[in-house]
Amino acid sequence: MSKFGKKKKGLPAVNTAALPDIVFMLLFFFMVTTTMRETDLLIKPPKLPNASEVKKLEHKSLVSTIYVGKAKPEDQAKYGSGDKIQLNDKISQVSEIPNFIYSEQEKHNPEEIPYMTTSIKSDINCGVGTIHDIRIELRDINALKISYSTRKGDLSENMK
Repeated sequence: MSKFGKKKKGLPAVNTAALPDIVFMLLFFFMVTTTMRETDLLIKPPKLPNASEVKKLEHKSLVSTIYVGKAKPEDQAKYGSGDKIQLNDKISQVSEIPNFIYSEQEKHNPEEIPYMTTSIKSDINCGVGTIHDIRIELRDINALKISYSTRKGDLSENMK
């Protein structure tokens, strides 16, 4: 029987000293890995055709994208119901493609211009004539590197 009794010890408090480090590490990770969408689609998101041979583009910073498809249902009164071409954030005509390509080329060094690629993201139900008109305009301004965006899959699904 001692004069001083033993005090009951509870569970120690959780050490939260490392919590701010973990939070900032996660924040930094998501800031680095997240990519922002460059353009808002004014057309219906294109249903890309399937292809058996697919190759990824290497220098995505040197890619200019042309979207082709139908206008969204809420915008069909404004733009019409045929195939529409979207360059950056606006619906455009085929005749505006050279100005679009030239403005994209001005954003890069002159040494990089030969490596620039024009990517066409076209809906599977888009008319071949629209794609042909785009190719003619690109050929006239000597933008000969063209990529057609597709999904990897069975080609027989394109016929459905």
